[in-house]
Amino acid sequence: MLYTLYEMNHAAIAPWRMAAHYGHAYWTWKANPLASTELGRSMAASLEMFERLTRRYGKPEFGITSVPVDGIDTAVEQKVVWEKPFCKLLHFSKQLNGKKAPRRKILIVAPMSGHYATLLRGTVEAMLPHGEVYITDWTDARDVPLALGTFDLDDYIDYIIEMVHHLGDKVHVMAVCQPTVPVLAAVSLMHQRQDKLVPASMILMGGPIDTRRNPTVVNELATQRGTGWFKRHVIVRVPAPNTGFMRRVYPGFMQLTGFMTMNLDRHMDAHRELFWHLVEGDGDSAEKHQDFYDEYLSVMDLTAEFYLQTIDRVFVKQALPKGEFMYRDTLIEPASITATGLMTVEGEKDDISGIGQSEAAHELCPNITQDRRSHHLQEKVGHYGVFNGSRFRSQVVPRIVDFMAKVG
Repeated sequence: MLYTLYEMNHAAIAPWRMAAHYGHAYWTWKANPLASTELGRSMAASLEMFERLTRRYGKPEFGITSVPVDGIDTAVEQKVVWEKPFCKLLHFSKQLNGKKAPRRKILIVAPMSGHYATLLRGTVEAMLPHGEVYITDWTDARDVPLALGTFDLDDYIDYIIEMVHHLGDKVHVMAVCQPTVPVLAAVSLMHQRQDKLVPASMILMGGPIDTRRNPTVVNELATQRGTGWFKRHVIVRVPAPNTGFMRRVYPGFMQLTGFMTMNLDRHMDAHRELFWHLVEGDGDSAEKHQDFYDEYLSVMDLTAEFYLQTIDRVFVKQALPKGEFMYRDTLIEPASITATGLMTVEGEKDDISGIGQSEAAHELCPNITQDRRSHHLQEKVGHYGVFNGSRFRSQVVPRIVDFMAKVG
């Protein structure tokens, strides 16, 4: 019922949103003598804000067409190289005009936590000069027909292992936020199976490996309410006419609401600033704000089974650090990892995954030699800054690249 009401509300607002669109066109029309006045700019800004706040944001495009490599602007081609119902593996291939492509393979595992993989566009761009970059492009659960089956945390681990096998040996796996746990589990499982294609390294960034360390509001909410509360209150069925009709999901709009309310004052201030930038005609500042929120407000649904298992195993039971994390009928043993290097990255001001939560992976993997492990705490950045932004590019990326080179 909740999802249906959401859809009905969106449809009911559609005429007003269209009116706002045409009104904005009128107040920005060059032939309108009031367009350049403060009244005209204020009306245009108000209508644009209304349209943006009531819009449904679709899946963004990566839009990466070139990157600088050794000071030369190099064309980039995006293509799908592996696909299953709930994920596509994208390869960003550089057109090097006859030059030998770098052999390093970098698999970026994007979070399945409500946003699309394009939230890591900056991560992909930053790593492209340093290797062949691949990224998991998770599918919106409401677009997957119910007949194609379920997708849970164990399936997530299966997907990671299959993608590593597809890419072959010496893959460097970067996991951002939520996937740090299943990536660590997948690499552990590969070692337990004596898999010859274990990754050369895993870089775990801002993830909830051990949420008992410096718990954040997110962590405390999960432990206080428990898995049952989330199952009763936030799991709904996809309404018609979506392709995934009747699939049980945790809807993206609920996750977005949670993200926004965590820092409501900050978001309100940001939108207030956007309004005045539009009124003042400050195009550069307004465009940067719009680009960020176009990405931030684009959300996807998660399958109920995956979401609830993640809440239960990662946040409520803290199964991995307690040595109780099960993959189907197998106990995950991170201590089995010996051949894969381990690097952890955290943000000083991260309010999603507290300081120490990612670093905990080092204690769980005691049999990785000291020369094949590293930890970096990035100062003055929050959760987003762990994998994006100027400090990520200038201070985090060089450390990651050096670590990859060191471990092979």
